[in-house]
Amino acid sequence: MFLRQTWTINNMVHKVFVYGTLKRNEPNHGTMTNPENGVATFIAEGMTKEKYPLIIATKYNVPFLLHSPGTGYNVKGEIYEVDDKMLSNLDILEDHPNCYIRDKNDIVLTDSTHRTVMKCWVYFLKMFKPELLSKPFLEDYKSEGDHGMRYCERCKRDVNFKLKLAVRDDCAYL
Repeated sequence: MFLRQTWTINNMVHKVFVYGTLKRNEPNHGTMTNPENGVATFIAEGMTKEKYPLIIATKYNVPFLLHSPGTGYNVKGEIYEVDDKMLSNLDILEDHPNCYIRDKNDIVLTDSTHRTVMKCWVYFLKMFKPELLSKPFLEDYKSEGDHGMRYCERCKRDVNFKLKLAVRDDCAYL
């Protein structure tokens, strides 16, 4: 048992910033806590150092962080340290690199008395339809928020729905 715990700790090398359904008390947080997916350890609450538009889109009310630096808000979320297996499973959930693109970004710890900045992986929608920028921007996503756009879990969606086609600007060429 001791050797297994040591291996797991040594294998936790990635910091990931989550801003949507993977946060605590949100619909997909079970992905982060399921040991079959790997290991994820909560580090701190944080926010993006740079402003970005966080929106809710599609008929299934999916949150997206649009890669449009300087637009929107300093988005609030959570920082986790994850192992290789969890990062791989998050890539599958986020359909990286086909839909979301995982990129390193500066995240400011918000529960610290010092302005500590960490480099974390963040899942962005980089090639998005321009009309998504006309949606209301959020600073802090909550599925049950005042916006009234509750997230629809994948198991309840039409299996023929192509999320990427609904939001990506480059899909006409695929």
